[in-house]
Amino acid sequence: MPFWDLQQQLGIDVDRFLLRQTMPQPYKIAGACHAFEREWVECGHGLGQTRARRECQPEYEDFMECMHRTKL
Repeated sequence: MPFWDLQQQLGIDVDRFLLRQTMPQPYKIAGACHAFEREWVECGHGLGQTRARRECQPEYEDFMECMHRTKL
């Protein structure tokens, strides 16, 4: 915990890019990559972390491509 909470004092939200797309959005519009993230979460639900990395790799790659737009 930092001694000074600069984000709160300055009224900015630097961590907003770390939030998941499924968080409540303004005007109730889903995020651009909401569908890809949902597929990835549903695939990995109930699996262990190691097994989910192997079995859900295509869903994770689709989600990361949507988030970072690397393959466009």
